[in-house]
Amino acid sequence: MDAAMRQVDAVIRARLSSKVALIDQIASYIISAGGKRMRPRLLLLFSEALGFRGPERYELAAVVELIHTSTLLHDDVVDESSLRRGRATANSMFGNAAAVLVGDFLYSRSFQMMVSVKSMRVLEVLAEATNVIAEGEVLQLMNMHDADLAVDEYLRVIRFKTAKLFEASARLGAVLAGASPEVEEACADYGRSLGTAFQLVDDLLDYEGNSDELGKNVGDDLREGKPTLPLLIAMERGTAEERELIRHAIENGELERLAQIIEIVRRTGALEATREAAQTQADMARATLELLPVSKAREALLEFCFRAVHRSS
Repeated sequence: MDAAMRQVDAVIRARLSSKVALIDQIASYIISAGGKRMRPRLLLLFSEALGFRGPERYELAAVVELIHTSTLLHDDVVDESSLRRGRATANSMFGNAAAVLVGDFLYSRSFQMMVSVKSMRVLEVLAEATNVIAEGEVLQLMNMHDADLAVDEYLRVIRFKTAKLFEASARLGAVLAGASPEVEEACADYGRSLGTAFQLVDDLLDYEGNSDELGKNVGDDLREGKPTLPLLIAMERGTAEERELIRHAIENGELERLAQIIEIVRRTGALEATREAAQTQADMARATLELLPVSKAREALLEFCFRAVHRSS
């Protein structure tokens, strides 16, 4: 995977070239921040597991990473975030307008790249994914500061906003390999379940981790008024006074009593319950791999199921 990811990084660097200096500057700043590169890795692993090793896999792996990066740029503006991956966000460094516009550039460049693969099915998958992701962003915006959010609605946002690009990345590996509809759907199911597990753990780490490990500020979700699963479970299990405290914090984006809220979340077992929900999703992802032939790529995908749940950053 290291050699394959170097190929992907080379494609990204080549495709981000622009005659506009600010685009080059911001794009280089964002890409150099690194990250887990989960989505391109999924695409590469599924294509390899299914026997496809053509150069198109590098191009599309770069595409999904650029789409993901563009959503991060827009997310940080909407959320007014100041820290990501342990560095200042692009919006805090270059301003909101520049961050949004460069995010738009990454989106449009990714569509130029996907057209070069000359596959209508690839275009269908990615066009649908980007549309659903945008819907997820709006849904999350609508749910901000809503302490009465239902768990099903919370999970719907995750499926739209986060899991959809995981799903598309895994599906594209199968599409490139010319897999059967049954196998393609199994790959997509894996991506959707893994992406859901990944986001659930992200949400619990906002109350369990520390800023140095996370690469972002602990408590950011609460500051932004996001009613995530640890808070929803803590409200359900806590006392009336604790429910009111959490409700007030969600509705007002208040961090003054963050330490007390973290203590409530931990004492009520909300973190363990959230991790159990993530484990259920990871188990669902693992089960879909039964349709794939035994290979090193399949073993790596199995390992992803474990790492998505048992991580600290």
